[in-house]
Amino acid sequence: MDAAIGASTSTTAAEGARVPVHVAIIMDGNGRWAQQRGLPRIKGHEQGAESVRAVLKACRRSGVKYLTLYAFSVENWVRPKAEVEALMNLLKRFLKSQEHELHENRVRLRSIGRLTDLPRSVRRELSRVMKVTEHYREGNLVLALSYGGRTEIAHAARRIAEEVDGGTLRPEEVDEAAVAARLYAPDIPDPDLVIRTSGELRLSNFLLWQASYAEMYFTDVLWPDFREEHWMRALEEYARRRRRFGDVEPRS
Repeated sequence: MDAAIGASTSTTAAEGARVPVHVAIIMDGNGRWAQQRGLPRIKGHEQGAESVRAVLKACRRSGVKYLTLYAFSVENWVRPKAEVEALMNLLKRFLKSQEHELHENRVRLRSIGRLTDLPRSVRRELSRVMKVTEHYREGNLVLALSYGGRTEIAHAARRIAEEVDGGTLRPEEVDEAAVAARLYAPDIPDPDLVIRTSGELRLSNFLLWQASYAEMYFTDVLWPDFREEHWMRALEEYARRRRRFGDVEPRS
C-alpha cells in the first residue's frame, strides 16, 4: 500500500500545494447510482464502499491527516429495515476487510455519533478495530455513525447542564471552548474541507459546529463513481482558496 494517511507534514503536499489537515465527506448518491442502473439500492452502497477504499488511498498519497466519512446519520434509521440491515452488514464487512490496511499504514480508526444505536455485533466489531489501532499516529479515519450535528450539540449542552448542576462548572465558564470540549471527539481538529457528492448543496446535519469555517466543495459526481481524480480536483480547488476566518487578510 501507499504511505499512510498523514505524511510527515500535513500542510504541504509533495508538489508544494496547500493540503488540508482534515477532510470530511458527505458520501451522497448511492441510491441514485443504483436506480439509474435498475439495481437494488444496496448495490449502490456496495459500490460506494469501493469509493471509500479509493479515497483512502488518495488520502494517503495526498498527506491528509484526518478523514471523516458521513457513513450513517441519525435520520437514516427511518429507511426500510432491509436496507438498514444490509448497511450494517456492509459496515461489518468493511471493518474486517479494511483492518489489515489500517495496520499496514498505521492508521487509527475512530468513530463519532450515538454508537449505542448500532446493532451489538456492529458495535463489537467497531470497538475491536478501534482498540487495536488506537496507538497509531500516522493518520486517522473517522466514521460518523448514527451521527447528527444537532444531536451532538445537544449532547454537549446536556453535559454542560449536568456539570453546572453538579457544581463542577460555573455558568460564566460556558463559552465556545467549553462547548467544543464536550463534543464527541474534541481532540480532532475542525475540518478544513467538506466535500459533498451527487450535486446536493447542503450540510444535512453534518459537523454543524466543526464545519463553521470549513471550505465547501460540491460535485455532481455520485459517490459510487468518486475516485482519486475527483479527490484531487477537490484538493486543487481548496489550494486555490484563501481562508480568512472573518479577517481581512487570508491565513495560510
